[in-house]
Amino acid sequence: MDFEEAKKSLNSKGFLDMKIPKDIDLVAEINKMRKEKNAVILAHYYQDAAIQDIADYVGDSLGLSQKAAEANADMIVFCGVHFMAETAKILNPTKKVILPDSKAGCSLADSCPASAFKPFVEAHPDHVVVTYINCSAEIKALSDLVCTSSNAEKIVNSIPLDKPIIFAPDKNLGKYIMEKTGRKMLLWEGACIVHEAFSIDKILDLHKKYPNAQIIAHPESETAILKVANYIGSTSGLIEYAKNSDCKEFIVATEAGILHKMKKEVPHKSLIPAPIHQNVTCACSECPYMKLNSLEKLFLCMKYELPDIEVPEEIRKRALLPIERMLEISK
Repeated sequence: MDFEEAKKSLNSKGFLDMKIPKDIDLVAEINKMRKEKNAVILAHYYQDAAIQDIADYVGDSLGLSQKAAEANADMIVFCGVHFMAETAKILNPTKKVILPDSKAGCSLADSCPASAFKPFVEAHPDHVVVTYINCSAEIKALSDLVCTSSNAEKIVNSIPLDKPIIFAPDKNLGKYIMEKTGRKMLLWEGACIVHEAFSIDKILDLHKKYPNAQIIAHPESETAILKVANYIGSTSGLIEYAKNSDCKEFIVATEAGILHKMKKEVPHKSLIPAPIHQNVTCACSECPYMKLNSLEKLFLCMKYELPDIEVPEEIRKRALLPIERMLEISK
């Protein structure tokens, strides 16, 4: 099947739904195509272990943005969610950017549609608009600055004190940054389903069982979780803290995919996923969008170079400015 036929077969599922021979060595084939096509594979910490293990770089949103900005490959294969691949395309308009499953979206990005955010911004023309990178290209295009959980405090502190601020779309991260900086900000009421799933009661009960464990949490978590946390940080920050801390046990309040990298970095330490509200088989919180990508989809995606990410040029140019400002401040 050639590219045009593959494109026609790309159905409403958002990925190439095609049979793969059972005897094929997916890892070997992906490695072969990576070299032949001069491709770089970027993966988020929340991806499945098999994808993290084959990626050229695994990181959080800031690290992935930085790697995308400096990529010298002809093709960027983004194993994450749609807004991440979109950001890579904004930074690399002449390169092909592909995503194994185009339906790998983001609940937080979905909570801030451009049709609602645009009039909200227009109603506050004197405000500096700071948006968390977990948003669409259209939202970034309406922004003055973009931030990640790694650099949000630094980004907000870079804004003159006499300038009022809109912070979107994550209200929990916004509240946390308000507390850290002392800046009052107008918050958009968005949230992440993964980080809002944690149960404070179950975490406290778990802590009674492991009294020597430290609670470490992502700032997208609800305020009650953050108040009991010993450390709050981005995904990369949580990993570094676990590496450098003398503590031997951690209750980890973020998406469970991070545990794969953490276990590699601190194999001698105990890592306990924070429990969630629902009584389900898996007691940890997993992002259903992140988990849409698979090794099989990655193989087909690289073989046919689909689904590919496109951003309208007018939106791309406007969205590029706040991203470049973020990258410059974050140096």
